[in-house]
Amino acid sequence: MKYYIIAGEASGDLHGANLMKSIYKEDPNAEIRFWGGDLMQKAGGTLVKHYRELAFMGFAEVVMNLKTILNNIKICKADILEFKPDAIIFIDYPGFNMRIAEWAKKLKIPTHYYISPQIWAWKENRIKAIKRDVDFMYVILPFEKDFYEKKHHFPVEFVGHPLIDAIHDREHIDEATFRKEFNLDEKPIIALLPGSRKQEISKMLTEMLSVVKDFPKYQFVIAGAPSQDYEFYAQFLNNENVHFISNRTYDLLSVSTAALVTSGTATLETALFKVPEVVCYKGSWVSYQIAKRIITLKYISLVNLIMDQEVVTELIQGDCNSKKIKAELHKILETDHRKKVLESYEILEQKLGGIGASHKTASLIVDKLNS
Repeated sequence: MKYYIIAGEASGDLHGANLMKSIYKEDPNAEIRFWGGDLMQKAGGTLVKHYRELAFMGFAEVVMNLKTILNNIKICKADILEFKPDAIIFIDYPGFNMRIAEWAKKLKIPTHYYISPQIWAWKENRIKAIKRDVDFMYVILPFEKDFYEKKHHFPVEFVGHPLIDAIHDREHIDEATFRKEFNLDEKPIIALLPGSRKQEISKMLTEMLSVVKDFPKYQFVIAGAPSQDYEFYAQFLNNENVHFISNRTYDLLSVSTAALVTSGTATLETALFKVPEVVCYKGSWVSYQIAKRIITLKYISLVNLIMDQEVVTELIQGDCNSKKIKAELHKILETDHRKKVLESYEILEQKLGGIGASHKTASLIVDKLNS
């Protein structure tokens, strides 16, 4: 069978890669073309476009790059027509993927959506398009099944969360060797996960690094995104207690004592590594003003959304400042609050189910194509 997969971000690349590995096990003769990144490329298949060329953050940036986005959609449609896939698999990235799904549905190409658009957070009216254009939906958060089936009467498969697979399957490292490799001393590590896009990284690291001087007994390590070069991060490495590691986030989290994390998938990854965290987010004034008017969720981190309570502190926009970051970081390092966070993480993992999301999804897709 021929599969066309579209992922537009770093997290989609990770989950897409694991899904591809499972598809190859289920269908050894599979032919795969994809939009994704380095991890998907290592899994096999043919890369059409890298997500570095697709990632635009915030409402303002999307408007500014509308011409590029529309051209990418045109390129994608032409490539699909030439490839003639038996199925298209969309991984999150709804602004782009839902446009392709609408077009593909008219051509009667089976459409599979793995990792639902977060319409429970905003743009809930997208449910109309999903019902019309998506043949099969595979959700990864436990509350999404009720959201789709009970509220919107749209059948979906809850497959569990693929992050559990990704963390379970990783090669484990020796901490002493890791520290030696990156010239880290024996001080406990505070990981900094500032996101993957330049505007986001610059804004978040400015705030996160403002507290370095307040924690001399710890060392701060920036997790570099695979989509950015070292030269970009160099401007932030002007303190001997600040270090940088590129494209080794999981290894870093496995040896960290605490973390400051920009909202997104990284908040859940950090929790699954059992690292107490403070969630930080500060966007452009325009994007924030628009977002707060259309997003009605109580929380911005996946940890708190899944648990439906504040397990990790969220410092958003004006609250994301050195004074509050210092206070909250102190709480998860040196008070009883740290123990409470770790206990909640155990419950969180149980809610997400066990390993096997990638395999289950691949099996369902292949079975549907063969039926």
